[in-house]
Amino acid sequence: MIRNYFILAFRNFRKHKVFSLINVLGLAVGISASLVIYLIVQYEFSFDRFHKDGDRIYRVVSNLNFSGKTFDNSGVPAPLRTEAGTAIPGIEVAAGFYTMYQPRVSIHKSGTEKPAVFRERKGVIFADQHYFNLFAYQWLAGSPDVLKGPSVVVLSESRAKEYFPVGDATKAVGQVMMYDDSIAVTVAGIVKDLDQVTDLTFKEFIALSTIPARNLGNNYSWDVWNNYYGSSQFFVKLKKEVSPQQTAAQITALITKHAPNSALFTASHSLQPLYDLHFNSKYEIFGQRRADKPTLYGLLLVAAFLLILGCINFINLTTAQAAQRAREIGIRKTMGSTRRQLVAQFLNETLALTIIATLLSIALMPLLLKAFADYIPEGVTFSRIIEPNIITFIIALVVIVSLLAGFYPSLVLSKFKPVLVLKNQTSGNTGKTRSAWLRKTLTVSQFIIAQFFIIGTLMVSQQIYYSLHKDLGYRKDAIITFTIPWREASTAKKQVLLQKLQNIPEIQQVSLSGIPPATKATSSSTLTFDDGQKTIDRQTEIRIGDAAYFDLYKIKLVAGKMLLPSDTARKEYLVNEAYARDMGYTNPADIVDKHIHGRDKSMLPIVGVVADFHTKSLHEAITPLVFTAKSKEAGSFHILLQPREAGSDTWKRAIDKIEKALKEVHPDRSFDYSFFDEQIAEFYEAEQRTSRLLTWASGLAILISCLGLLGLVMYTTHQRVKEIGVRKVLGASVTQIVSLLSKDFIVLVILAFVITAPLAWWASNAWLQNFAYRTSIPWWIFAMGGGMMIMIALLTLSIQTIRAALANPVKALRSE
Repeated sequence: MIRNYFILAFRNFRKHKVFSLINVLGLAVGISASLVIYLIVQYEFSFDRFHKDGDRIYRVVSNLNFSGKTFDNSGVPAPLRTEAGTAIPGIEVAAGFYTMYQPRVSIHKSGTEKPAVFRERKGVIFADQHYFNLFAYQWLAGSPDVLKGPSVVVLSESRAKEYFPVGDATKAVGQVMMYDDSIAVTVAGIVKDLDQVTDLTFKEFIALSTIPARNLGNNYSWDVWNNYYGSSQFFVKLKKEVSPQQTAAQITALITKHAPNSALFTASHSLQPLYDLHFNSKYEIFGQRRADKPTLYGLLLVAAFLLILGCINFINLTTAQAAQRAREIGIRKTMGSTRRQLVAQFLNETLALTIIATLLSIALMPLLLKAFADYIPEGVTFSRIIEPNIITFIIALVVIVSLLAGFYPSLVLSKFKPVLVLKNQTSGNTGKTRSAWLRKTLTVSQFIIAQFFIIGTLMVSQQIYYSLHKDLGYRKDAIITFTIPWREASTAKKQVLLQKLQNIPEIQQVSLSGIPPATKATSSSTLTFDDGQKTIDRQTEIRIGDAAYFDLYKIKLVAGKMLLPSDTARKEYLVNEAYARDMGYTNPADIVDKHIHGRDKSMLPIVGVVADFHTKSLHEAITPLVFTAKSKEAGSFHILLQPREAGSDTWKRAIDKIEKALKEVHPDRSFDYSFFDEQIAEFYEAEQRTSRLLTWASGLAILISCLGLLGLVMYTTHQRVKEIGVRKVLGASVTQIVSLLSKDFIVLVILAFVITAPLAWWASNAWLQNFAYRTSIPWWIFAMGGGMMIMIALLTLSIQTIRAALANPVKALRSE
């Protein structure tokens, strides 16, 4: 029986090739997009899901309050690692470790005088055996116990082979390595690299006890309870049925016991689930890429919409063809077929079409993965299609789409009465009218979705344009920056390099200061403002800048004077307008000559006020900021290049000379620079990915909707071919006939726009609330979105309507 159903299905496909092709293409586009989106979502949600008892593993994080301002920190006081495990009974395993910032590794190999040097190594931490009791690694040599003593290191298999190029990684055991020319360690163990997706991408594990053994405790606040550094990490595994909230309260109480809160500073702590690390933007995750849950849910919604569009096409075209299959159905019923058998037959036809569409969508997936390359994580590849959970999803998708697309049409087709069919009276069936209204409703729904995507794309693009072209309060073009790490940054060498850069003719101006005006990095401290009558404590962002810094970036001075050269004995502060307002001064000039107690308890004068500028993205409001000139702490070079003419290689020559100058002063230092305007653009990377996603979603939605519209107009013109012939014989022009055939469909598109406009405005307004500074919602975006959809619909309709209007009426009338 099932075999006969599939034979009949393929016969019907051959008979209605065009409609079957449109159905297959519509479903294939929706299914392929859904498969790609599922690959992305499944990949993101699989991070660190492989750890044993992962649901009981948490990271302890800190929530700090300075003078009424809250800061989230992924680190904890260093001594917590030793006391929490014994002082808090609900903790089964406690593992504290330090992340090490990209050290330089040198290895003296036998037979060579010059050591092999590996710079800026990522994935290096100080850890003890408890880390490996918490996270299970496969040991190729050694065991967790090797980390009990100091001056040893455990390497991952890949890192061992990189340092010691031998076939067997375990032969690296016993070799000596040096970190930053100061920490000598012996390789004591090798672990296999984690082969599943994880944010714990560490490759080198130095014994934690090396820190006190090498007298490095001061560098890592080894015994200090009131210092919070993101590098000091603490993970715990709770006993079964122990409350994370209760444990967090006990940890807070333990830390407060050693470092009591004050009027200016309070600290609380919470437990962040292991599965939350990949998604929570409040806390750092070792420099790894994060995913955004709302975005992933939005992707699932896009996939659902595209699938629905494909199913709508199928329902519309199948119910529109009902009259053409009425005679077949009537004969089958007369020969004894039951309605259940007919429903089964039509569902099998849908299933066959869906299987064909799914195979086509799998073939299209590599193209879609390439098209979405900017948005798709590196780990998402076509090879994942053979994973069991992906295969299960494909099977489930085929079944669900077959039921969604085929159930209603099968009911419509199977209910024809054989007496009316054989008397050619199917047009009298009231179901036809209801089916027509259903088709119109579904068509409107398609264009609501398509127009919503179009308007959303335009709105996101408008905000991105506004963000990148708004006057941010500083110059941002033709500026490159690079940083000298603190461990290589001696004042003398920095001044030598500064002098070399100033002598390069392709460079217009150079500043040796702190971080750029806008950056993701932040340095802040509690400063006390003193005007002689009152004192105000505020957590304030602190920047380093010399006179050249403000001139280079064209930051405006609104009161007072600029900072003196940083080598003078006199120290002073420069504040922004937001700081003056926060201290109660509406006139910026009034705060000049007032004083601030610095971090070293010194009282320094405020000598000037600069205009407010954006230090972060437009998501955030401008906050109080102070500048100081401290040449010893300055480590960033800011370089304004000479203007470049079209086709000129001025900038390339400048960059080559900058690199040469750097190598002369720091021979081992790699030249990692970035353009300042590109750094600003990175603030809106998420919005740009969203814009690209919406652009593709809009394109796919329009494609599917237009395929359905083309199928319906083909059916309509076929049904009205004799009417068209009569009208042409009576003198109707081509324009009149095209207008007659198109107007009903255009009305549906306009109706969809009327429904979409308020929904799109509400969604756009809600999305813009995420920005402290945002563009308005212009009327032309809606006009453009609606106009684009009408033009695309007219173009699609014209493919068939003009052809029908130009047809010879004699042929149509002769077929009567």
